[in-house]
Amino acid sequence: METAQNISIDNVCHDCKKEILIKGQEIENGVYLTYDNAGGKINAFKCNDCYAKNPALTNFQKCEVYSRVVGYIRPVTQWNNGKKQEYSERTEYVMPSGGACGC
Repeated sequence: METAQNISIDNVCHDCKKEILIKGQEIENGVYLTYDNAGGKINAFKCNDCYAKNPALTNFQKCEVYSRVVGYIRPVTQWNNGKKQEYSERTEYVMPSGGACGC
């Protein structure tokens, strides 16, 4: 069993959000992990099942998406509600195979 020391994060698995049981300083159904992130430390719990599948921590940073709107490339989070709705309704054009363009 792992030992929890000065933990101030939620007692849920980072991946599946299952509750991590802690009694005293013993972690009963998971592991407490500390990852290095360019000099900063990221602390997280993982349940035993998720840790067995993948011990690496993924999706720990919010990803900022940029796209073009009215000629400018800007973060999508800075768009007004109308442009955000328009962005969510966009579809990616896929070229049909078989040389439809005459290539």
